[in-house]
Amino acid sequence: MVEKAGVDVDALLEKLIANASAEFTTFFYYTHLRYNLIGKEGEGLKQIAETARIEDRNHFEALLPRIYELGGELPNDMKEFHDLSGCPPAKLPEDPTDVDAILKVLVNAERCAVRQYTGICDMTAGKDHRTYLLSQAILNEEVEHESWFSEFLGEGPSGHYLREGETSPFVRKFMR
Repeated sequence: MVEKAGVDVDALLEKLIANASAEFTTFFYYTHLRYNLIGKEGEGLKQIAETARIEDRNHFEALLPRIYELGGELPNDMKEFHDLSGCPPAKLPEDPTDVDAILKVLVNAERCAVRQYTGICDMTAGKDHRTYLLSQAILNEEVEHESWFSEFLGEGPSGHYLREGETSPFVRKFMR
């Protein structure tokens, strides 16, 4: 049905797998970044980085069923999977005590994710409703993550606030 609607399923699967890799590797790299957010400047960011980290793991979990529903699968090799990432690794900067450098890594990772999910939404809008709704839900959370980090960089207010209560308010319905 997805192919009949005009979606190149192989291209879509490539993007979904690349995003699953990006979400999984970001979960890993954000763990390192979060542990290095220390001192007066870093402690205020720790909970925000933790929320983004957990939600990225949730994004990975939510993407997997759709990948398999469309006939795709993940590589059997972790190194290969890592290298398929649709975004560059969110590695710790050279100076792990430089909170601004860590913030730039975080905001750039989120901006890449926003671009990736926008591309999937563009590809599936009006054609593959299930993938579109999932990608749109993830996109909503990635936009919020990006706004949280950009505010700390002094790029202006966004109107988004840290989550209270459960994580992944947009994606939760896809994780049943």
